Amino acid sequence: MSPKRLLCAAAVCLCFTGAAALAQTNAPSATPAPAPAMAPGVAPAAEPADEPGTEASAPEAPTPAPMAPMAPMAPSMTPAAPPAKAATVPPPTPPAAPMTGPVRNVVLVHGAFVDGSSWNGVVAKLQQKGYHVSSVQNPLTSLADDVAATRRVLARQNGPTILVGHSWGGVVITEAGANAPNVAGLVYVAAIAPDLHESTMDLMKRAAPAPAGAGIMKDSSGFLWLDRTKYHADFAADVPENLTRVLATAQVPIAATAFSETVSQVAWKEKPSWYVLTTRDRAVSPEVEKFMADRMGAKIVPMASSHLAPVSHAGAIADVIDRAARELSRQQ
Repeated sequence: MSPKRLLCAAAVCLCFTGAAALAQTNAPSATPAPAPAMAPGVAPAAEPADEPGTEASAPEAPTPAPMAPMAPMAPSMTPAAPPAKAATVPPPTPPAAPMTGPVRNVVLVHGAFVDGSSWNGVVAKLQQKGYHVSSVQNPLTSLADDVAATRRVLARQNGPTILVGHSWGGVVITEAGANAPNVAGLVYVAAIAPDLHESTMDLMKRAAPAPAGAGIMKDSSGFLWLDRTKYHADFAADVPENLTRVLATAQVPIAATAFSETVSQVAWKEKPSWYVLTTRDRAVSPEVEKFMADRMGAKIVPMASSHLAPVSHAGAIADVIDRAARELSRQQ
């Protein structure tokens, strides 16, 4: 080609190249087409680095700057803790109302040196009269233990109940009968009836020592026993001797500390009471019996009996309990 023609061809190429560059600069940037799939085994070509002052077609997301530690919130801005759930406190239990209706239940509580069988004659007579009768077996290990045994029996009674105590059993019913809604009344049989914070020993000191006291002995375990040879004369003089020999053999000792224990509740201050005063008693002075019966305002029933009246006068004792139950039933 001649030099003149070569010069013309070069000028035309330069014109086309400038026009294409100008068109690319003024045209809006288009979304780049997806890259063609690479043939297997062919590594992708490295992308060219962006030049300064130019904008990448798909800019990378900016890396978040590390957060500065938060300043502690002012007290007023501190989020309130969720309110604590209030403890559920049951409302106070109101005192149970006394039961109403006829008194058909009798609970018998024995004293020291005997067990529940000392009431056997009384039980038979009351059952003949149609009563539901229960005889407590006191362990005689402490006032608390005997009260617990009595309350277990009281809890089994269905309806108004008359609570009867002989000798030491009077201390037990004084405590156990208080605040007991099913106890309609009390019968004390030659029994100890203490006032608040008063013990058996406190009451026995109100008179000269009873003859039976000389025959009471304490063993190495701290339990009191009644001398078998004196059991008949001092404890059950009007009981046949053949029976007192059996009773003396089967006697149940009582913890010596029990006679010094005091009551914390007094049932006779809130319940009608009867008192069988044994005028021939050599274990609890009739003088002390009279003092206790008068102080409680009990209806006194004198009986010419030894201390073990539930055995020697079972029928008469059952009659007193029956009369008390009938009177209480009329009051319901």
